[in-house]
Amino acid sequence: MTLGVCAGQTAAQPTVKFGVPVTGGPMDALLLKDYKPDSSLVTPKSRVEKAKYPVIDVHSHSSMNNINTPEDVAAWLRTMDETGIEMSVVFTEATGAEFDRQMALFRPYPKRFQVYAGIDTSNSGAPDFSARVAAEAERCYRQGARGLGELTDKGWGLQASEAGALPRAQRLRVDDPRLDALWKKCAELKIPVNLHIADHPSCWKPLGPNQERTPDFQAFNLSAKDVPSYEELLASRDRMLARHPNTKFILCHLSNQGNDTAALGRILDRYPNLYLDMSARDYELGRQPRTARQFLTKYQHRVMFGTDMGRDKSMYQSWWQLLETADEYLPGRIWWPYYGLELPPATLKSLYRDTALKVLNFSTPGAQ
Repeated sequence: MTLGVCAGQTAAQPTVKFGVPVTGGPMDALLLKDYKPDSSLVTPKSRVEKAKYPVIDVHSHSSMNNINTPEDVAAWLRTMDETGIEMSVVFTEATGAEFDRQMALFRPYPKRFQVYAGIDTSNSGAPDFSARVAAEAERCYRQGARGLGELTDKGWGLQASEAGALPRAQRLRVDDPRLDALWKKCAELKIPVNLHIADHPSCWKPLGPNQERTPDFQAFNLSAKDVPSYEELLASRDRMLARHPNTKFILCHLSNQGNDTAALGRILDRYPNLYLDMSARDYELGRQPRTARQFLTKYQHRVMFGTDMGRDKSMYQSWWQLLETADEYLPGRIWWPYYGLELPPATLKSLYRDTALKVLNFSTPGAQ
């Protein structure tokens, strides 16, 4: 007996997407994480060995770059020379003896590296906390530090993680009065502070089929966790900027607001002591090339180049291709393809070096 449609019944209508009936097939069993489509597009692809102009990378890490010996520093320098990096700002995130140890590795190269210190946030409720962190910042400055960073609050408190987080009411926020003395000390010493506040806004969205970033980034997800909202963390940033107008703050990763450059531009207009680095936000810039080009050109004196992606030669060169060429459909780190921004020479010079020359402290490092 052949099964058919009985009287009064209607056969199921096929799904139609953009005029094409969708039928089942072998790809129905394919997992999204395994989908890596080849492209048939034939477009120009440039290989940019070295940046067009000298570059100051304002965002790198000694730990991420595995810098433990003088030989590691020398190897990094060779890569910098090959790719056009004039100077790298190195975040040690250290204080005390550990900062001094790391500072010694870079001290022989004062024109190639700037070293930043961290802060010790332990016992933040102690009466001497404010004075202690300000005094250590000055001590590190005398030893050669030319900034603080990267200091991070993704919701668990400054320099804290989920594992060691204090109760929410006790967490240290960037606008906490306990940090006022530190921010004032940085203004006095004329050293900038690199801050990571909040995170990519997708971190507050539930994991699932509509999550913006790939499963590789699910470990960063904060949805339904005991942290303030994305908007609340950005509000703490704004209160800090308003209360400390004489301190230069560099908000890394485009202040985690590169998804909305119009809103980010308004914040830059409001707070002249705010600067940005573009580190690790290639995927924000590369998927909105016209908007990004317009934003970076308008705010070229407030945004600086940074990497935060290790020290491989190919990593630097991928940035030059993104920023300098008009290449299309470039492979991206986070699923989406990128499109070259082909930035004007004046904008490149500002992003690569000129703005950093204005913002960073270039007084001679070393014990004073």
